[in-house]
Amino acid sequence: MAIDKIESAGLETSTNQPNFRNIIINGDMSIAQRATSATSLTGSSYATVDRFKQEISSQGTWTQSQSTTVPTGQGFATSLKMDCTTADASPAASDYIFITQKIEGQNLQYLKKGTSSAEQLTLSFWVRSNKTGTYITRLRDADNTRSTSKSYTISSADTWEKKTITFDADTTGPLNNDNGTSLQLYFYLGAGTDYTSGSLATTWESNTNANNAVGQVNLADSTDNEWYVTGVQLEAGTIASDFEFLPVDANLLRCQRYFQKIEKESSNTVLTVLQAYGSETAIGCLPAITKFRALPSLSTTGTFNCWTAPASDNAIGSIALYSASTTQNGFIFTRSSQGSLSAGNATGLHTQSAASVLFDAEL
Repeated sequence: MAIDKIESAGLETSTNQPNFRNIIINGDMSIAQRATSATSLTGSSYATVDRFKQEISSQGTWTQSQSTTVPTGQGFATSLKMDCTTADASPAASDYIFITQKIEGQNLQYLKKGTSSAEQLTLSFWVRSNKTGTYITRLRDADNTRSTSKSYTISSADTWEKKTITFDADTTGPLNNDNGTSLQLYFYLGAGTDYTSGSLATTWESNTNANNAVGQVNLADSTDNEWYVTGVQLEAGTIASDFEFLPVDANLLRCQRYFQKIEKESSNTVLTVLQAYGSETAIGCLPAITKFRALPSLSTTGTFNCWTAPASDNAIGSIALYSASTTQNGFIFTRSSQGSLSAGNATGLHTQSAASVLFDAEL
């Protein structure tokens, strides 16, 4: 079906939607480069499923996982699961927990936000929890400090339910045309009175924290509680089209703009060849799979070694981005004092055991 315009019962989609009509990346939760499970979560991190971040402020301890529990017959293979492992039945006023995705402004210009032609937005998703009641989802305009929230109800325990929510158009405040956070989607799982003591902001307004999550149940009140979500789609217009499934390689590539994991699963696997320019330092190029959103940070897991001569192997002290590199190219490493490199010679950077290089350019 063409997406130029669909009319049904007075509803229509946008006439300006791009081919990737889902604003959310990895809404089917199929990509999880970092891990498929993360335990003892208490703060802010991208833990498992790509592009979805948990924010926890003193409201319980959680396990997050990429789950295979999914709604039957809908085409989904995975969901994001939040499982409460340490309860907080009486949250402090400033406590909260939510799942969020941040969206670049340069991907949203077709929404015409801040003009008289601004688009409405429709959010659809599948959700499941043992805890029934009222939950809050929210959009935040980070460029103009504006916000709007909507409630949805989980009616039946341990049952997948599809929800569809339409947000009003906002004619105030255009979104920046850059690679920073402009729009942010929230799924609240709990919130203290700092976020629930006002009146729910069901239309766009200058952000008032007290109006953000009014009515939200406290999923953190029992270690029996868990919450699943999949099929998250945010699109221009006032109807929810069928979920936009992408080929796995296309979905992965979109995620890799923000995070790339180069993983070697065995020892003595060469990552790249470098050239020594001193006894302790060598430089080499590791091309990015796709261009990063911004200059990434670099971290490693496991152990890397380098060859200094035939049959001579030495441990690496550290691996770091080369300060003169672009957003996607070079890094340097500094090895330990076990032996010496010879300036001008080539050396191989390889794994001592299963190891990974992690590039992070997340919002």
